[in-house]
Amino acid sequence: MPRLIIGTNWFLGCSHQSKARDRHILETVDEARMADIIEVFMRAGADAVYGVHPHAAHLEKAIRTAEDRTGRACIRIAIPILNVADGPDALSETKTLLDEYAACGTQLLMPHQASTDALVDRRARRITNMDIYARMIRERGMIPGLSTHMPETIPYADESGLDVATYIQIYNSAGFLMQVEVDWVQRIIWEAKKPVITIKPLAAGRLHPLAGLAFSWATLREQDMITVGTLTADEAAEVVEYSFALLEKRKPDMDLQRTRSKQYLDGKENAAAAESETG
Repeated sequence: MPRLIIGTNWFLGCSHQSKARDRHILETVDEARMADIIEVFMRAGADAVYGVHPHAAHLEKAIRTAEDRTGRACIRIAIPILNVADGPDALSETKTLLDEYAACGTQLLMPHQASTDALVDRRARRITNMDIYARMIRERGMIPGLSTHMPETIPYADESGLDVATYIQIYNSAGFLMQVEVDWVQRIIWEAKKPVITIKPLAAGRLHPLAGLAFSWATLREQDMITVGTLTADEAAEVVEYSFALLEKRKPDMDLQRTRSKQYLDGKENAAAAESETG
């Protein structure tokens, strides 16, 4: 697994901002743009996509295009919502769903927090029936993990010896969508027995990439991962460069945005204007 993972919220219209923003994403990001974005990440070694779906054919086609362009295989991570109700009908539905994900090449399957967190039993400090689902995932040749928004999930799974390889946890310096304080979540991640995949490091676009990534890379363990989604290939390139620069402790090698007020910082705006007037 790479430490930087490609997120899909900015592909599939999940902005965590507004309905209008969701619509803008769906109208803007087509299969070709997805492939360009995935290619940028994969060329940098970030060859895992978080959020694949058997019915998102355009996403799968984009992944395959990026694989062909880069000559690399992409790891597919799925986070399906399972029917966790009691009874044979619900179990049969879950089996069918898992069969669909296995058939589309999913390697790591982590039940969505809507399923996982519904099963968290705070009194017994366990995740009810998750051992059954983990076994069903293994039987289909996929690796089980857990997606959660609840900080309790990770220690409960560790304490019970649940057969999962990794966890998903929200983690960002703004505390966005986190249920307890940032320092508590960091402690839970550091004490986890398995590697942790963190999501929403930029608080769904509320944090500047330098600020959000600097916090995450500096405060996670070497085995933990960061999932980032972008809207364009240029944004993906920025995320990659910021990440390498932060990990290598050097200045990022990229052009900064320009506004008129910044001409007083280095004079480049004035020089460009003078050349234009005399040219």
